[in-house]
Amino acid sequence: MTSAKIVIAGGFGVGKTTLVGSVSEITPLTTEAIMTSAGVGVDDNRQVPGKMTTTVAMDFGRISIDRDLILYLFGTPGQTRFWFMWDELVRGAIGAVVMVDTRRLADCFAAIDFFEHRRLPYLVAINCFDGMQYHNAQDVRDALAISSDVPVVSCDARNRESTKNVLISLVEYVLTMRRTRAVAPA
Repeated sequence: MTSAKIVIAGGFGVGKTTLVGSVSEITPLTTEAIMTSAGVGVDDNRQVPGKMTTTVAMDFGRISIDRDLILYLFGTPGQTRFWFMWDELVRGAIGAVVMVDTRRLADCFAAIDFFEHRRLPYLVAINCFDGMQYHNAQDVRDALAISSDVPVVSCDARNRESTKNVLISLVEYVLTMRRTRAVAPA
């Protein structure tokens, strides 16, 4: 039995908590708090007007990919005032999923920069809100200016099979990267 830690990151309201909840085989631990008037001027929810809660620490879930691989999922808080926790949340992770809402692409740049700076493998998961994908993977790749080897996949964070496929894609990408590094000349 092998276990691995995966981080789910992205901007505020992109579907991180939803992804962890939809795929976790255990009741996920969430640290959702109701947004209050104290956050006015600090938290900007204009782009997600129906959102009334926010993750203040992390989300945690677990999924057995098969009998030999268990993934532990750690969802990051999306608001900048909670980013100080990210260094601890990524410790020991094999890779990350950067959730993207194509209506608010700028919200994911900080997560991409964070993982690139730490050389932690990541993939970009386009969350198809309302069941619609407004931009194709290549357009998103170009807009984010990410390397051609970084996978860009589509998903519906509410759908267990869809999010499971995202996690499998990340694990496959990490394994490919590790094999490539192992055979690369020094």
